[in-house]
Order: sequence, then structure tokens, then C-alpha cells
Amino acid sequence: MDANIRTPAGDALTDLILDLFRVNNLILTWGDRLVAPLGLTSARWQILGAIVAADRPQPVAWLARDLGANRQNVQRIVNDLAAEGLVRFEPNPHHRRAQLVVLTDRGQQTFDDAISFYDPRVNALADGLPLEDIRMAGRVMKALRKKFEGDENAGDQT
Repeated sequence: MDANIRTPAGDALTDLILDLFRVNNLILTWGDRLVAPLGLTSARWQILGAIVAADRPQPVAWLARDLGANRQNVQRIVNDLAAEGLVRFEPNPHHRRAQLVVLTDRGQQTFDDAISFYDPRVNALADGLPLEDIRMAGRVMKALRKKFEGDENAGDQT
């Protein structure tokens, strides 16, 4: 098979990827508007969420890994969050230089406020979409993520 000819599945996945790019940009803009009254951006909110979701305090590198993000970008945002009193750094007993990132009470309240804005809006977005379709889309996204995470050159045939 000619490597330059896209299969029907490749065409469908290309359409999906292009839609994902567009939807990602729309979600970020939507999130920015949603949490702007709290002094947050989507990126800051996402990092607060990663801290909340972690089972224990983590260093920036681990947060970045969990988010699939660049460590330097996460560090910059965490530093901004610390300057605003939403997170603080604590000593890491396992690593002298990689401090642990912990939410402050103010950071937890800000995150909780963001979620109180989010919940009714996400419910409204979900309205009219079949639950099984949402779950199927989630399964496809997770499968794609695993493929990309498992191979930096996902799909390379060279």
C-alpha cells in the first residue's frame, strides 16, 4: 500500500483531529470566560484541578506529567498561583530541590468556586447529547491518548 494514500479510517481520524483542534480552542476560550471573574484562566484552573485530583502533594514535574504538559510552562503558572496565594510550596522529603505544590485554603475556595460555575454549564452542554455517545467519545479520546503516550512518533512507519 502506498504510504501517501490515506485509508478511510485515516481520513476519519484526520477529520476528528481537526475538529479536536477547533474544539480545544473553543473549550479554552469558554473556560477562560467562565473563570475570569475568579482571576483564573483555563490553564490556571487546569493546574488547580490537577493538584486537587492528586492523591498527595506533588512536585511540578509530576503535575506536568499528569497533565501531559511542558514542565516549564507548568512551573511558570504554579509560580503565578503561588504569588497570588492560591498554592504554596512545601519541602519534599524525597527530593531537596523539587518542592511539593499544595493548595492554600484560598486556592481550594477558588477551585470550588470555579466548579460551582462549571457544573451547571457543563450540564447544559451535555443536554441533548446521548450519554452513550459522550461515553464513546471518551473511550476514543482515551485510546488515542494511550497511542500517543506510548509512542512519541505515534503511527510512524519509518
